[in-house]
Amino acid sequence: MNTAEELKQLVREKYGEIAEQTKEMNEASCCGAGGCSTVDYTIMSEDYSATDGYVAEADLGLGCGIPTEFAQVKKGDVVLDLGSGAGNDAFVARALVGSKGKVIGVDMTEPMIDKARINNDTLGFNNVEFRLGEIEKLPVGGGIIDVVISNCVLNLVPDKKKAFTEMYRVLKPGGHFSVSDIVLKGNLPEGIRTAAEMYAGCVSGAIELDEYLSIIKDAGFVNVSVPKDRAIRIPDDILLNYLSADEIATFNASGNQITSVTVYGEKPAEGNVPKKAVAEEACCGDGCCS
Repeated sequence: MNTAEELKQLVREKYGEIAEQTKEMNEASCCGAGGCSTVDYTIMSEDYSATDGYVAEADLGLGCGIPTEFAQVKKGDVVLDLGSGAGNDAFVARALVGSKGKVIGVDMTEPMIDKARINNDTLGFNNVEFRLGEIEKLPVGGGIIDVVISNCVLNLVPDKKKAFTEMYRVLKPGGHFSVSDIVLKGNLPEGIRTAAEMYAGCVSGAIELDEYLSIIKDAGFVNVSVPKDRAIRIPDDILLNYLSADEIATFNASGNQITSVTVYGEKPAEGNVPKKAVAEEACCGDGCCS
């Protein structure tokens, strides 16, 4: 598999192409100037149409859940959306925080940020903003966020430990997160695990659920739970691009599973922060902490 920086560039390029398309075009598995893809980037998505704050123009069908379902967002909250894309979940969060709250979206793909800003200009919200940046190094101050949300993005981040450490840093004491993501129950076949296209498609970068939850707890989060999970079945006609028919049959019979989960966790209130989390949060930058 590629290096971390190569993987990030792969994701930037692929989602930069997707940003130029509609949801319907993405459902057709076509990636614009990059040619046709072997991955349908929308097969994991859920229906937002009945969700308050839903903006069809911002929905590219790229999620794997609805993280705001379990985010307990209140009026006046400051919400951070990681991997905000064209703004779909950010605008849903805006409906929850109201005019006195604030929503910040962060995405590392410039065409996505441009599209989200255009959508926001059309909607006329003055308390929603979109920032270009990486999840492992968020362009957000420490201890200012009430709720972090994210939708099928953290599996695309090479350094998941750093991603959750950053989430912990930006949250206020007593703040919490609700993220929808793709995890594994068991192992992926080698042909899928090493395919760059399947990485950008949110599959081969996924890790096992137990490891995922362990990373979250090691970052300092408490009261971690999985309020929703849903098995994802990749159609055989897509798998045939990476596996033989026999390998597909073996995988389908193995009990191993690609799963969409929504995970909830809390940053302890002041005075209840684990020592490890305090040390990591106090770090002033790369190389300053042993």
